[in-house]
Amino acid sequence: MKNKIFFLVLALLCITSSIKAEYAPVTVTLTTDEGVNRPMAISNAERNLGIVLTEINRAQEAKTILTTKHLPMDDFSLKSLIRLWAVTPFYCDDEEIVERCWIFKDGSMMVSHIPLIITPEGEDFGMGTYQEAVVEFDRNGKITDFRLALDAHTAESMERCGSVVEKEKQMIILQYIERFRTAYNQKDIQTIEQMFSDDALIITGKVVMSKRNDIGRSHAKVEYTKQNKQQYIRNLKRAFLVNKWIDIKFSQIGDNGESGGCAGITRSKVDPTKYGVRLHQSWKSSNYSDEGYLFLLWEFPENGGEPIIHVRTWQPEWAGGERLQPDDDISTLGGFDL
Repeated sequence: MKNKIFFLVLALLCITSSIKAEYAPVTVTLTTDEGVNRPMAISNAERNLGIVLTEINRAQEAKTILTTKHLPMDDFSLKSLIRLWAVTPFYCDDEEIVERCWIFKDGSMMVSHIPLIITPEGEDFGMGTYQEAVVEFDRNGKITDFRLALDAHTAESMERCGSVVEKEKQMIILQYIERFRTAYNQKDIQTIEQMFSDDALIITGKVVMSKRNDIGRSHAKVEYTKQNKQQYIRNLKRAFLVNKWIDIKFSQIGDNGESGGCAGITRSKVDPTKYGVRLHQSWKSSNYSDEGYLFLLWEFPENGGEPIIHVRTWQPEWAGGERLQPDDDISTLGGFDL
């Protein structure tokens, strides 16, 4: 009898240990750029993303629906996650996530490159296609968006720059770049609005000076703002109203990029309709001027339709007297999983 009890307890312990191994919690560590103040809410973001990824893994392994009642997500992000899950389940590929977190001026945050395995119904756990997720948080660390990255693909096959673009295609792209530049100089808001996709992402950097430290020194840092198309167009209209004139000039970074980086125009190896364009931008107006790096992610439809811009990012060339290089995370196709 004692032997039976002993083996029963041992079996229960093995089962418990197995369950713990299968449903190991996902831990998340979010890093920030040097010189960027680490907000207290980033700890909430780490914890909340870990909770969501752990629940995703539990549900996928158990082949059950997601338990969403207490997930730290707003309605929009929760509906997005449920819609993705309804199409095909997936799970997080790592138990320990360490990723760079973008901190925006309004306190909101964004992290990319969350590794997922998309597993169609009927396939076993551990089998499937690699994808990456983009997750956004509000200023308190609550999840506000959960989406798959544009045309995500295996990290092993990702080349940050993309393919070299033939000369003829370069000329066509540069024609549209010139139209884009002219629309700003003419303050043609309607043309600019038509050139951006409805779900366009706009990221803009601004140099700000930090508070003086104990020895009386302060240093410059770049603060980034994220906008959607509607916000960007609204702010651009204000800029057009307060400036009597605007003069924008673009210059190509060059065939070999800046300091041996990516070329000025590259084509995605994942989606051949997507092109990345990196330029040096000079903005002069009656009230403001700056120099910096512009990146545009264009789509040129195969059916010959009008090309549209999905992503526009800008970062300053100088900060505190120091010349900056283009940030690959926001100025290359690889930065957007293409």
